[in-house]
Amino acid sequence: MHDETVDRTTDGTDSLSDLTFAEVRKLNPAANHRLKNNFPGEKISTLKEAIMECLDHNLTIYFDVKSRATMAADALKHMYMEFPKLYNISIVCSFMPEVIFKMRQADGNVVTALTHRPWSLSYFAGGKQLFDSLWKHFLYMLLDILPDWSLHNILWYLCGISPFLMQKDFVSKVYLKRWSTKGIHVVA
Repeated sequence: MHDETVDRTTDGTDSLSDLTFAEVRKLNPAANHRLKNNFPGEKISTLKEAIMECLDHNLTIYFDVKSRATMAADALKHMYMEFPKLYNISIVCSFMPEVIFKMRQADGNVVTALTHRPWSLSYFAGGKQLFDSLWKHFLYMLLDILPDWSLHNILWYLCGISPFLMQKDFVSKVYLKRWSTKGIHVVA
C-alpha cells in the first residue's frame, strides 16, 4: 500500500494499521483508478503474489519501502531467497537511508537505490508550499539543505547504492555527469 490510509487508493476508509489483512483483502484497489472499469473485482495481493505476477510478465520491480526498515529488509530477503530471479530484475528503493542500509546488511547482492525529491520538507510534490506561514516555510527550506547535502555527499556511499532515483524535474546533464563520475546511475 502506498498511503497510511486506504481512502485514496481503495473503496475503503480507515487507517491501514487498524485493518487486518483479511479486511484489506476485501477492498478494491482499482475503485478510484481512472481505468477501474477494466479491473472489476480486483483484490489487493500479498507481496509474494505481486512478485509472482511481475515475474510472469517479465516486469522490472521497484520495491519502494516507506518505513519499518528491519521488518521490510527481512521480508524482502526471504523473497529474494525464494525468487532468485529478483536479483536481476528488481531494485529496493526508499527515501529513508535506514531502509537501504538495513537491506544491504540483510543481503549485499540486492540492488538498492536512494530516492530523492528536493525540497521535500518545504514543498508538496506538486510544488505548492507546505506551510502558509512565511517564517515556517523558510525555516523548512533551510532544513531541506541538510538531507539534500547528506544524500549527495555521504549517505549514497554509506548505504552502498547503485542507482539514485530522482524526481524528474530536477535532472539535468550536469546532475547526471556528477553521479556518473561516482559510478551511480540516475533514474528519473
